[in-house]
Amino acid sequence: MKHFVYIIQSVSNFEQYYVGLSQDPHARLAEHNAGKSTHTSKHRPWRLVHYGWFDSESKALAYEKYLKSGSGRAFASKRLR
Repeated sequence: MKHFVYIIQSVSNFEQYYVGLSQDPHARLAEHNAGKSTHTSKHRPWRLVHYGWFDSESKALAYEKYLKSGSGRAFASKRLR
């Protein structure tokens, strides 16, 4: 089973990003855009800007945690956006 770590960006507020974990990032994006997440509903609509997959859930969780850290946000802003 694949585990995806994804980054979405608000179309209405380009400064807003969200990092998440899902088995289907495109379906999860649709959920964010439908307002099913309280963390992202106020900045809809969203677009998918990056995703990566891992065979190991623990590696995916570690990457998600890294992207949410200060150094991970710096890495993402330089390399992925």
